[in-house]
Amino acid sequence: MTDVTDGVLHTLFRSDQGGHEQVVLCQDRATGLKAVIAIHSTALGPALGGTRFYPYASEEAAVADALNLARGMSYKNAMAGLDHGGGKAVIIGDPERIKTEELLLAYGRFVASLGGRYVTACDVGTYVADMDVVARACPWTTGRSPENGGAGDSSVLTAYGVFQGMRASAQHLWGDPTLRGRKVGVAGVGKVGHYLVGHLLEDGADVVITDVRPDAVRRVTDQHPEVTVAADTDALIRTEGLDIYAPCALGGALNDRSVPVLTATVVCGAANNQLAHPGVEKDLADRGILYAPDYVVNAGGVIQVADELHGFDFDRCKAKASKIFDTTLAIFARAKDDGIPPAAAADRIAEQRMAEARTPALPGEASQL
Repeated sequence: MTDVTDGVLHTLFRSDQGGHEQVVLCQDRATGLKAVIAIHSTALGPALGGTRFYPYASEEAAVADALNLARGMSYKNAMAGLDHGGGKAVIIGDPERIKTEELLLAYGRFVASLGGRYVTACDVGTYVADMDVVARACPWTTGRSPENGGAGDSSVLTAYGVFQGMRASAQHLWGDPTLRGRKVGVAGVGKVGHYLVGHLLEDGADVVITDVRPDAVRRVTDQHPEVTVAADTDALIRTEGLDIYAPCALGGALNDRSVPVLTATVVCGAANNQLAHPGVEKDLADRGILYAPDYVVNAGGVIQVADELHGFDFDRCKAKASKIFDTTLAIFARAKDDGIPPAAAADRIAEQRMAEARTPALPGEASQL
């Protein structure tokens, strides 16, 4: 018998990262599609999460990523106050090489076969135009273009939500919900980061940026010549007088190398999975650095795509994303009361909401119609 102690089945059924309701392996030989759809929880409603298209080193790595991302979406959707559980899908392969209309339609048929238990959207490697194609085969698709009944680019409200998280951090730490006069470093000025820079400058912040892509930096400096450019992220996090560090690129930005040299007193950014490992949140707390949990402050995008299911209204979505300010403050208060880091406090609040949703009503407690 094959030993799978350290394999995918162990992760799914036995580890702390498991607990998923359903994992679907999808293959369509005609188009070359290989995909994994992971549903972590439907306690709060249909699972909602994007589709990542990425050239994973192995099928096992793809499954592990889908499981971790789906679990994260359960927490994100719970903290965003959405009536959605968490799910995620990954398509294995280089999107520059194998992405075709036929492959996306085949993927859409797999999502549709779940009958609405999973609602998909954009993620790394997939875009609005891709979701328009998927939607032709699957009604449970969000992140579509306005021409096809969708909300379009979700980066706008993602950036707005991160800005609200920064305002809450400023309120908690300095007693005033403004970034005026504060120096903010933004690492990654792509889809989300460049919108965030606009909010910060409008609020009166001094902004320092960096990005591995020169064209992304140029786009920001052409539009906002007043920003300062750091050579790289390593230089950015060491910037003298930095008040807030906003990781808006890849995950793992907060690690054993970056935290000891970080000059900022607040970390609040759009990147997913910023903590390289669980111990990092304690390292931040020990250095007196306030961490605004990433999956809380970057929830503006999922708030936007979820709204598509009810007929998209931008003002309604922006009002919901504004509540990220209050949610972030509540997390800081819970962390102080419980004597734990903010990331742990956010997890407790999310877990409490999911647990209460799973608890069936006792006899006699059913709503009377």
